[in-house]
Amino acid sequence: MSSMLQNFSKNKTALICMIILLFIIVVVIFSEFLPLHSPNKMNKEYRLQGPSSEFFLGTDQFGRDLFSRIISGAKISLLVGISSVIISVGIGIILGLIAGYFGKWYDSLIMRTMDILFAFPEILLALAIVAALGPGTFNTILAIGIVNIPVFTRLVRGSVLGVKNLEYIESAKSLGAKDTRILFLEILPNITAPLLVQSTLAISGAILTESALSFLGLGVQPPNPSWGGMIAESRRYMELAPGMIIWPCLAMLITIFAINLFGDALNDIFNPLRGKN
Repeated sequence: MSSMLQNFSKNKTALICMIILLFIIVVVIFSEFLPLHSPNKMNKEYRLQGPSSEFFLGTDQFGRDLFSRIISGAKISLLVGISSVIISVGIGIILGLIAGYFGKWYDSLIMRTMDILFAFPEILLALAIVAALGPGTFNTILAIGIVNIPVFTRLVRGSVLGVKNLEYIESAKSLGAKDTRILFLEILPNITAPLLVQSTLAISGAILTESALSFLGLGVQPPNPSWGGMIAESRRYMELAPGMIIWPCLAMLITIFAINLFGDALNDIFNPLRGKN
C-alpha cells in the first residue's frame, strides 16, 4: 500500500488530474453557497449576451446564466456517472464472482447473457432502455448502469479465475471457510485494483453517454440543465452566441479528459511494469 502511495505521489499526471477533479467536485458540492444566478431563471432582457461582469460566461436564448447552468449540469453529470457505475460495479461483482468461482452452468448462463448485452453498441442499448422506460434522470442512470454491467462482470470473472486456485484460497478452503467468506474476504479484496481503474474509466463513459442521451432528448429533461441538452439547444444560435456551445463542450472535454488520464495513471500505478513500457 505504501509503495502505491509513493508511486501515486510521483505520478504528476495523476496528481494534476486529481486536483482538477477535486476542484470540480468541490465547486459542484458547494455551488449553493456561491454567488450564482439561478440556472433556470429566464430574463428576456439579457438574451444571448456575451461574457460580462454580471454573467461570467454570458447567457443563452432565454437569458439564463450559462455559468450557473454549466455548474448545475456538472452536478447532474457526476450524479449520473457515479450512480450508474455504482449499479454496474455492484451487480457486476456479484455476477462475476459467481461465474468465476462456481463455474459450470452458472458461468455459462451468466456469460452468455453478458455476451448478448455485449452484442449491442452501448449507446444503442442505452437508447433502447431509456425509450422503453421513458426519459428522465433516474431512468438514464438505470440504463447506463445496465449497459456497463457486462464490462465489470467479465473483469471480475477473469480476475477470479486468476486467483481462485492460488495457495491462500486453497488454505482457506482446507480450514473450512465458507464460499461467501472466500469470495468477499479473500478473493474480492485482491481484485480491487483492476476494478478501481475500470470504475474510473467507466465514469467518463457514463458522462459521455448521458450527454448523448440528453442531446437526443431522452436523458435529463428541460428545464434542468445538462451538458448534452445545452449543446443541443445551442445549435440554432452558434453564430449569434458561440459561447453557448463552446462552454459546455469545454466543460465536458476537461472533465472526461481528466477522468480518463486519472484512470490511466492509476493503471500505471497498480501495474508498474506497464508504466515502464
